[in-house]
Order: sequence, then structure tokens, then C-alpha cells
Amino acid sequence: METNEHQKGIKFSFKNSIDYSQKAVVSKHILKKETGTISLFAFDKGEGLSEHTAPFDALVYIVEGKADVIIGGKSFVLEANEAIIMPANVSHAMNALEHFKMVLTMIKK
Repeated sequence: METNEHQKGIKFSFKNSIDYSQKAVVSKHILKKETGTISLFAFDKGEGLSEHTAPFDALVYIVEGKADVIIGGKSFVLEANEAIIMPANVSHAMNALEHFKMVLTMIKK
């Protein structure tokens, strides 16, 4: 059965596990389970995710670069090795202030 997950039992680096693509947002699953997901994203400078809501809490961890994370209309500039929790059912959006990579961990209730 195809799970679309990263290979288990193998050492890896978030930074080196995904590449940037010009004028795009690239994503890949690290783990995908019924109870939640861990995904890796690479955003080119100027790219982003439009405002939306999700029914689950989500942790954003910046691997490299700089992003503007907007939660409930409030802007938070995050840089490498910083994180923020986006609460369930609160609107949020993201903009790449420079190219950046992030890990998104979503926990389902």
C-alpha cells in the first residue's frame, strides 16, 4: 500500500530533503497518518498560501529563510529555527519574505 511517506529508519535532513522551484511552492509528506501529518514545504521568494482555515492545530517550524505567517489577521515574521502554532479554525496565511523551507505538523483532534 502506497503511503506517500518519507522512508523510515533512514537518517535525513529537512533542509536537504526538498528543493526550491522557481515561482512555486513545493511540498512533500514526511509522515501521513489518520491522526495527523508532517509535511515539508519549500517556498520561492514572493510565493505564499492564501488565507484559509483548517479544522486542526498546526505547528509551523522554519528550517531556513524568512516567512510572514498571518494568524487571525496578526502578522508574525519567523526565521530559521523559530516556530508558531496556528490554532484550529482560525484564519491563517503565509508569505515568503525570502525563499524558505518549513515543516508543518498538523495534529487532528
